[in-house]
Amino acid sequence: MLAAREDEVLEEQLEPKRSPLVTAVAFMLAAAILIPLLNAEVKYLGLFYPVIQLLWCRYFGHVVFMLVVFAPRKGAALFRSRRPWLQIVRSLLFCLTSFLMFCALQYVPVGTAAAVSFTAPMVVLALSPFMLGETVGLLKTVAAISGFAGALFVIQPGGDAFHPAVLLVLLSACTSALTQILSRKLASHDTPETSNTYMAAAGFVLTSLMLPFFWQSPESLMHVGLLVSMGILGGCGHYCLVRAFEVAPAPFVAPFTYLQIVGASLLGYLLFSELPNLWSCIGTFIIVLSGLVVLLGEQYLVSRRPRTSARASD
Repeated sequence: MLAAREDEVLEEQLEPKRSPLVTAVAFMLAAAILIPLLNAEVKYLGLFYPVIQLLWCRYFGHVVFMLVVFAPRKGAALFRSRRPWLQIVRSLLFCLTSFLMFCALQYVPVGTAAAVSFTAPMVVLALSPFMLGETVGLLKTVAAISGFAGALFVIQPGGDAFHPAVLLVLLSACTSALTQILSRKLASHDTPETSNTYMAAAGFVLTSLMLPFFWQSPESLMHVGLLVSMGILGGCGHYCLVRAFEVAPAPFVAPFTYLQIVGASLLGYLLFSELPNLWSCIGTFIIVLSGLVVLLGEQYLVSRRPRTSARASD
């Protein structure tokens, strides 16, 4: 018996263990493909079906995914929230964010939409003194202003590549920022599983009420597969983001969120022959650089904040 136990211990020691950092990168790489792939499907399917139907498919799949993955283990606790009304408001904002993005994707390149949507952290920074009571330093202020300037490079108002629908992406970034602010308020009250379930649930109920007025039967089996996969892609993509931040430190994980711009640009080229011009590339680079300054600066302040003060602010 002792010899057998020693062999088991030796096997465990010899078995290679995956680093949490490697696992986090794998999750972020998956999200960098899944979420842009969802947007690419929306762009294609928008030629055949109304946005409300696409939203319903996206939320239906997301809700089913959360129930299948977490309900067997969590049970009724999955829906137990200490701030249910705040969760519902956050979910409705998320639904509005998706609606605006889905509408814009019919006219805006996938890569452009992804780049402009990443101005959301800058909007969070602009609103944080008023909604979170946080002080914004000079460096982060300059970074936020630079990020908005980068968005202008991407949008190119007045240029040949400009389309008014890109303004919907900017508005989507604003509602996304409000969603992120509410997420920070809810983080100390509810589990990530509960928050992610609520994120899709309210949008699913709302679009279900509207669906009978917009429903169009799928034209082919391929369209059925794409409509079904939308929710799976959205649910899996957001799950990968949550898991990445759970298994590795946020300052390490946060920069990898910008891989979604790379994934979106690659899919835009492969599926729709969309190529960004020089100004869009420069603007995207400025947005990414500014966003990294904002995100990493935020994580630095959180790591330096005493635990007692953090609890008091809750």
